[in-house]
Amino acid sequence: MKPAYKTVLLKLSGEALMGEQEFGISSEVITSYANQIKEVTELGVELAVVIGGGNIFRGLSGSSQGIDRVTGDHMGMLATVINSLALQNAIEKIGVECRVQSAIEMPKIAEPFIKRKAQRHLSKGRVVIFGGGTGNPYFTTDTAAALRAIEINADVVMKATKVDGIYDKDPMKYSDAKKYMEVTYTEVLNKDLKVMDATAISLCRENKLPIIVFDSVTAGNIVKVICGEKLGTTVVEK
Repeated sequence: MKPAYKTVLLKLSGEALMGEQEFGISSEVITSYANQIKEVTELGVELAVVIGGGNIFRGLSGSSQGIDRVTGDHMGMLATVINSLALQNAIEKIGVECRVQSAIEMPKIAEPFIKRKAQRHLSKGRVVIFGGGTGNPYFTTDTAAALRAIEINADVVMKATKVDGIYDKDPMKYSDAKKYMEVTYTEVLNKDLKVMDATAISLCRENKLPIIVFDSVTAGNIVKVICGEKLGTTVVEK
């Protein structure tokens, strides 16, 4: 198979790491992701990853429990670092070099985010995982994914989810939900389609960075999408 992209930012859901569990990290899921990531690197693709922290803690839900929003968001950022380290461990176990760079400095366990250093790692075939979100409260890991993708000059943001694309309404609740094969950034914002938050969508639109939303639960889909197979929904400006 031949890759359709040279540099890819893969956005993984923290919730997806739970698998069938109600909390934490499923060894089966994280091993599946690691194996798929290895296949991608073997194609010569430069791969960076941003992973959420919703399987451990979400800042927004914490604020509903009486936790200050800024404190909650910082807790959520730390959750993404935990997931990043777990994914790094799974990737390195199967022989792929990997680095974690954190937006919040914690030199004992991760490198600080430095654009040129990240690009250097990628050029050497290493996977780079960006943890700690943007390092600022009130921003989601979707925004972190869009921001890091732009900074490393990625060709595309691939958002791996539990569903097979973008729908006009929740396909888990409505049997008549319509799937979009392609949609514009403007349509996503105007129709309030639940793809990424508005800040992330706006960043991608301003920088003409395409987004592909696809099902990552099915093993092999990450490689298929990177090789140009038409899975999921593509967000572009027509």
